[in-house]
Amino acid sequence: MPLIAPSHYRPPTYLWNRHLQTIVPALFRNVPIQYQRERLTTPDDDFLDLDWSYAQTSNGQAVKPPLVILSHGLEGDSSRPYIAGMVRHLNRHGYDCLAWNFRGCSGEVNRQLRFYHSGATDDLEMVVRHAIREGYEDISLIGFSLGGNLTLKFVGEQGADIIPEVKRAVTFSVPIDLGASTAVISSGFSRVYLRRFLQHLRVKVERKEKLYPDKVSSQNYRQIRTFVDFDDRYTAPLHGFKDARDYYTRNSAIHFIDKIQIPTLLVNAKNDPMLAPECFPEELARRLTWVWMEFPEEGGHCGFAPASGDSDVYWSEERALRFLEEHK
Repeated sequence: MPLIAPSHYRPPTYLWNRHLQTIVPALFRNVPIQYQRERLTTPDDDFLDLDWSYAQTSNGQAVKPPLVILSHGLEGDSSRPYIAGMVRHLNRHGYDCLAWNFRGCSGEVNRQLRFYHSGATDDLEMVVRHAIREGYEDISLIGFSLGGNLTLKFVGEQGADIIPEVKRAVTFSVPIDLGASTAVISSGFSRVYLRRFLQHLRVKVERKEKLYPDKVSSQNYRQIRTFVDFDDRYTAPLHGFKDARDYYTRNSAIHFIDKIQIPTLLVNAKNDPMLAPECFPEELARRLTWVWMEFPEEGGHCGFAPASGDSDVYWSEERALRFLEEHK
């Protein structure tokens, strides 16, 4: 029964509600990381920017250390504290890390009409196969939020035929039911997050409009008030989906989790202000063999700050490393 209960995570006392647990780590945590950037050209004449950070003990080794490929969340990138903190912790414990930036998320607009989206597993597979060509034979995947949904969908799609070098996966704060979670973020205080995301996405739309003025328009963008509005107008038609509902149905990780065939951990905080009740499928967890689910009472969205102010390591980073080590 891979349902882990109870979870032992406890937040610091000064982060006393879900919004503080979400906002403070995102805005006030600083994790300096020195990446080595590589640009990967895609078969459709686009590019992905990959940021590498190497284990402190990896220099001069004849055999490559284990590699972790990290996927960020909506409108994130490799510099976000939840990514950088995880990279630093894993580097300290002997793991090379590859934090990849989704199309258009590395500070430069991508060349093709398509953006990135919650189910674009073709790009993740491209990154994985590139790492294998670089000589890595033991690869783990870690994903956060949208990147977590992408990770779970990728592993589930592959099922028993998963690329053999991919050994395990860990995900945090994942909207595994995309449609249900869009309703949550459109209500109450969570609309603050929604408005911020839509503001960032507007910049992406305007940049894309300059490249493809006959196919992308930012006119009347103010009328977009929800993710459904945005995905109906942009995400679905640009990526081959009928509408937002079709996009959510075909890409929600909840439909792929039961097909996963490698050790996988899903951690969602029950007080996450962006997740719907459907993102805590306890009954499903009890039936699965390969997927462990852990639902701490608190933690916010991509938060999980340490209870002790003396530590620079977040609980999520300790939790991920422990899972990777337990399933070598």
